[in-house]
Amino acid sequence: MYGTLAGALSGRKIRFDRQSYTATVEGRIVGIAKTIRIESITIHYDLTIPPESREAAERALKVHPEGCPAHQSVKDAITVNWDATLHVGDVVALLRSEPEDRGGDEGKEG
Repeated sequence: MYGTLAGALSGRKIRFDRQSYTATVEGRIVGIAKTIRIESITIHYDLTIPPESREAAERALKVHPEGCPAHQSVKDAITVNWDATLHVGDVVALLRSEPEDRGGDEGKEG
């Protein structure tokens, strides 16, 4: 997703410092003994952009999972979310993906 987001930003001609653009990944493993599985993955982006690019960068963040082959390959088996710390001039903004709907029956009346 890191590369897909970089491509989405570049495609929108959003200038960003590739040296300070980072992503860290956090995974949640569940299971007992030998049977374990990855339950969820969260990508934490840190990105500095010019103020005039904020709106376009926010749009790129919101849509980049749909263009990511890795995300598309695992999304039905593993919950994948992201958050981003955007440094925009003197402002720091925190954005988050919408929680994925896993298609479960929680909260549904039957």
